Amino acid sequence: MLEYASATLTEDESSGVQTMDDHAVVDIFLSLFEKSIHTQRNYRRAIQQFREFLGETSLSKVTWRDIELFKLGLTRGTLNRTKKPLSAASVAALIAPLKSLYKWGSDPNIGVFLKNPTTSVKLPSVKVTSARHFLTLEELQILLNALRAQSIRNYLIGLCLATLGLRISELAAIRHSHFHFNPSETTVWLTVIAGKGGKSREIKVPSQLWKHLSEYMKSGADGIYGEGVSSKLFNLSPRHIERIIKAASTVLHGKTPTPHWLRHTSATLALLGGASLQQVQETLGHTHINTTQRYLHTVEQIKKSATEFVEESITGLASEEK
Repeated sequence: MLEYASATLTEDESSGVQTMDDHAVVDIFLSLFEKSIHTQRNYRRAIQQFREFLGETSLSKVTWRDIELFKLGLTRGTLNRTKKPLSAASVAALIAPLKSLYKWGSDPNIGVFLKNPTTSVKLPSVKVTSARHFLTLEELQILLNALRAQSIRNYLIGLCLATLGLRISELAAIRHSHFHFNPSETTVWLTVIAGKGGKSREIKVPSQLWKHLSEYMKSGADGIYGEGVSSKLFNLSPRHIERIIKAASTVLHGKTPTPHWLRHTSATLALLGGASLQQVQETLGHTHINTTQRYLHTVEQIKKSATEFVEESITGLASEEK
């Protein structure tokens, strides 16, 4: 729960507009993400670091120069405790919350800020690293077999990540009550509550996976059945789940998959199997389809390449000459 700062109102002499103090502004903004603890925590950390950089300057007095200087300091490492430059992804993770804050606050219906100083601020270009962060079907089967050898719980953890394309935080938050049948009771759906940005979505659970999960829940494993439908499916922290996948991945040579790799694998296999981009977007919970389109690069690489089409043509010509 957020503890809201007292909203002290002051009048901006230059505009005559009443403004709240920065503490109250930040708390109200972060209340938008109260359903997503991870987003709320990361946004608060980023905004706090920016406010420390500003010193006595209030958020309402910030210009694009202030944000560009902040971004430059992060990139060069002068603002970091370690004095080492941050990666593009890390810089983007600290600038994105500021863009979100000012976009929200400058909305005419909100009116916290007179203008948005981040409109001209560009996020650093982040290299897409997911292109090779997936497992082949054979590698996935090897990993799942290793997880099964550990325990049925660990096997189901891997199966849920790979089949449903869940984020690790989403998996850790699943409760028994999040599963439900459709009106005709022919299919089972999972309501993902702790999605990114606090958004929820519905994912269809394949029948074979549901069979395994229902047997697991009825077995009383982890005490979930005896404690009622509100009990967690896997009473484990995200960190613990990471360790489980890491321990099982020793059977794979040359790859050390993480839980997020299994999410990439799920998207890649779905597209290869004929799922539409929109279907994969809905399953993964991507706000923008551009994010989902990144997986198309991997799929296109796996499919027949242009050189292979050329080779077939040349082979055909060679056969005709004979």
